[in-house]
Amino acid sequence: MAKRWQIDRLAAAATILAGALLLFEVEPLIAKAILPWFGGSAQVWTTCLLFFQAALLAGYLYAHILTTRVAPRWQGRIHAGLLCISLAFLPIIPAEHWKPVGGENPLGLILGLLASTIGLPFVLLSATSPLVQSWLARPVDGEVRPPYRLFALSNFGSMLALLSYPILVEPYLPGRMQALAWSVLYAGFAVLCSATAWRYRDGKLAPREKTDRPSWGMRALWFFLAAAPSGLLLAMTNFMLQNVAAIPLFWVVPLALYLASFILAFNDLKWFSLPAWYVLFVLALGAALLAAAGSFPEIGLLLLPVLSGVLFVFCCVCHGELSLAKPEPRHLTEYYLIISTGGAAGGLFVAAVAPNVFNGPYELLILLPLTALIVFVAAARHFRDWTEMRPSLLALCGLVVVAASGWLMLRTEQVFVSDSVALARNFYGALRVQESGLTTTNPIRVRRLANGTILHGIEVMDPRLRHIPLSYYARPSGVGRLLTEMGKSGPIKVGVIGQGIGTLAAYGRAGDTYRFYEINPDVDRIARSHFWYLSGNPARQSVVLGDGRLSLEREPAQQFDVLVIDAFLSDSIPLHLLTRQAFALYWHHLKPGGVLAVHVSNRYVNLAPVVAQAAAASGHEARYIETDNDLDHGVARSIWVLATRRTELFRRGELANAPPVAIPPGLKPWTDDYSSIWSVLRF
Repeated sequence: MAKRWQIDRLAAAATILAGALLLFEVEPLIAKAILPWFGGSAQVWTTCLLFFQAALLAGYLYAHILTTRVAPRWQGRIHAGLLCISLAFLPIIPAEHWKPVGGENPLGLILGLLASTIGLPFVLLSATSPLVQSWLARPVDGEVRPPYRLFALSNFGSMLALLSYPILVEPYLPGRMQALAWSVLYAGFAVLCSATAWRYRDGKLAPREKTDRPSWGMRALWFFLAAAPSGLLLAMTNFMLQNVAAIPLFWVVPLALYLASFILAFNDLKWFSLPAWYVLFVLALGAALLAAAGSFPEIGLLLLPVLSGVLFVFCCVCHGELSLAKPEPRHLTEYYLIISTGGAAGGLFVAAVAPNVFNGPYELLILLPLTALIVFVAAARHFRDWTEMRPSLLALCGLVVVAASGWLMLRTEQVFVSDSVALARNFYGALRVQESGLTTTNPIRVRRLANGTILHGIEVMDPRLRHIPLSYYARPSGVGRLLTEMGKSGPIKVGVIGQGIGTLAAYGRAGDTYRFYEINPDVDRIARSHFWYLSGNPARQSVVLGDGRLSLEREPAQQFDVLVIDAFLSDSIPLHLLTRQAFALYWHHLKPGGVLAVHVSNRYVNLAPVVAQAAAASGHEARYIETDNDLDHGVARSIWVLATRRTELFRRGELANAPPVAIPPGLKPWTDDYSSIWSVLRF
C-alpha cells in the first residue's frame, strides 16, 4: 500500500507540475498576443492578471465543490469530461472580431476575449493543484499525509514557466507558433490529467465534521493575507512601468517573485524567522513609501530591482504568515478557495475598481498602509509566544509603523491633488494637468500634461506666447526641423499617431492638414479644455479616436507628406508600432516622397536601430536628429529618426548633415510575431 501511495504521489506531482507550467506559460503568451490591439498599454497586463486571478478563483471553487459534494467515483469522470470539452477552445488564437474599433470599454473587451479564447482550459488548469492534492489527501491505512508541499511544487512550475518565456520561448518562436505549440501540449496534459483522475476513482468522501473548523476570524486573516500581496503585485508593477516600456520582460519578473514567495512559504518555513522578517518588512515599507512619494526621481532603471525586492519582502511576509495559519488537510480546498478569493479581490481593486473610481493613481498609496495593518494583525497572534519581549512594546512599534505609513500616504496624496489643475483617469492611465514655472530660473507660467512621470506636452500660458512648440517638439527638435523644411514647398498633409496636447498643431498654416490619431479620449478632451495648441491656428484638423495602427488599417491611403509616430505609453513607443508590418502600413499611407518621423527618446531602450532596420528593408534611408536639453527655453532632450526615399532632404536646410543610424550586427528584424527587448536595452 505504501508503494502504491508513492506511485500515486509521483503521478500527482507530475500532473500538478505540468498543469502549472502550462498555466503560467499561457499568461505572457496570450497577453503579448492581444497587447497590440489595445495600444500597448501596461493596463492590458493588469487586466489580464485580473482575468487570471478570477479564473484561478473559479478553478479553486470548482475543485472545492467537486471534492466535497461529489462522490469520488464521479469526480474523475466529470473532470475528464470537462477536459475533453475544453479541447474545443484549441488552438488558443484570439479571433479577429475581438479587435477594438474605437470607443469600446477595453476592460470588458479584454475580459471577454480572454474568456472566449482560453477560458475553460485556464479554469481547469487552475483547478489541477487543489483537486489533485485533495485526492492525494484521502486517508491511506487510516493515515492522512499532508500534501501542502505540492502547492510549493505548483508554484515552482509556475515560476519556471514565467522565467522561461522571455528567455526560451519569446526569442525563438513566432507568436502563432507559440499558441499552436501550447495547444498541442495542453491536449497532452488533458490525457495525463485524465489518467491521474482514473487512479483516484476509488475512495470515500471525507466526513463533514462540525468541530475544529477554522474560525471566521482565521478565514478573514487568510483572505487579507492573500489580498494584500496580490493587490501590491499589480499596483507596484504599474508603478514600475510608469518609466519603462510595457513589455512582458518587466511583467514577468514581479509575478515570478510573487510565486517564489509561495514556494518558500509552502515548502519549508525554517527560513521564516519572524522578528528578522518583520524588520525587513519595515525597511521595505519605508523604501516603498519613499518611492511612492516621489523621493527617487533620478535612480532610473535601478528602481526596478529595488521595488522588485520590496515586493518580494512583502509577499514573503504575507505568504509566510499565510502558511503558518494553514489548517488541517481536510480543510485544504476551502483554504485554497479563500486564498484565491483574496487574490482575486486584490486584483479586482487595482485593475477594475481603482481606474473607474479614482481620478489619480491612489491604489498604491492605499495598499501600503493597509498591508502594514494586516501584517500587524497577523503578527499579534505571535505576541504571546515571545516571552523574551514585551508584547506592549511590540504592539506600540507596530502601531507606530502603521500610523506613520498612513500619514505619509495621506500627505503624498494631498500634495498630489493640491499641485494639480485637473485630474482624469481611465483604462489608459492617470492624466494630470499641472501649472508651474517653466524652470527655477525661468518663472514664466506653463501648463504640463503628464501620465505618471511621462510628459505629454508643455504650453506657455501667456496668450502672447501660446502656440510656440516646446519640449520634445520645439523647433530645434528633429520633428520641428522636418516640418519647417517640408513646409517650404507649400501646404503639407501631416498624420500624427499620438495627440498629446496637440503641440505639433502649432506648426500648422493655412492650407495645411493635420490628422491626429489618439487612443485615449481623455487626452483629446483635456487638450481642448486646458490647452490652446489645437485652437487658433488656420490648419485643417481632425482627430481619430482609437489605436493609431488599427485606425490606419481601416482607412484608405491618406497620402501624408509627413507621418509622425509619437504614441508614448510608459516612456516608450508601444512595440506593435515598430514592427515591419507596422512600417509597411506607414509607407502605404505616405506619399512616395513622404517622410516618416519616429520619436525614440528613451532612457532605457535604444529603438533607433529597430526603426532604421525596418526602413532599410523597404528601401528607405534613416537619419537621426538628437537635441540636447535647453530647459530655460522649453526645449527637452529628444531623439527623432527620420526615414524617407528622398535622400536629398538630408543635404539641405534644416535637415542637412543629419547622421545615419548605426544598425548593430545580428539585430533580428522585429515583426508582429517577434520582438526582443534584450537586444536594445541600455544598461
